[in-house]
Amino acid sequence: MEEEIQEEYEDAQKIPVVTQQVIDSVNHNDAVSIARDILVEMLHKMGVNADVIHQEQAIVQESERVIKPIVFDIKGDELGILIGRRGQTLACLQYIVRLIVSHKVKASALIVIDVNSYKQHRYKSLNNLANRIAEEVEANEKSFELEPMPAYERRIIHMTLANHPTVYTESTGVGEARKVVIIPKEK
Repeated sequence: MEEEIQEEYEDAQKIPVVTQQVIDSVNHNDAVSIARDILVEMLHKMGVNADVIHQEQAIVQESERVIKPIVFDIKGDELGILIGRRGQTLACLQYIVRLIVSHKVKASALIVIDVNSYKQHRYKSLNNLANRIAEEVEANEKSFELEPMPAYERRIIHMTLANHPTVYTESTGVGEARKVVIIPKEK
């Protein structure tokens, strides 16, 4: 039962489909304004003192999407509570804001929320980790199993090593125990 709920949660982290319509350029400005207002109100009700900054460029791991995301970075001191364990609180906050905005504009809204550039830093560290472990797997010719991680982080590992000449990746496990295994290619 928990596995099914976790898989539904991971699927829901993608794009919530309120209608088949996607935000167009007219709705985009409305969606940005609505999303910012919602975030500011949620932070205020949580007692979190922070600034919500709209960014034009996408977070790196979201950049290859067809739909241009609406990106916010929450800036402030001691905002670890917004990130949570393994970024789970941040993922939930992002999901809730996506649902509310999509409902209000009557179209699917891709909202990306970051906290003090946490996702940018995490993206870079996962890239470095993937490349370092790939070198180790290549040298030892033994598979290496990474720690369990959320779907978007596993995706970063898979994309980083997608065209690697000597290793490939697979995801194993279910729910919160799902992890990436880096495997040497046969020679």
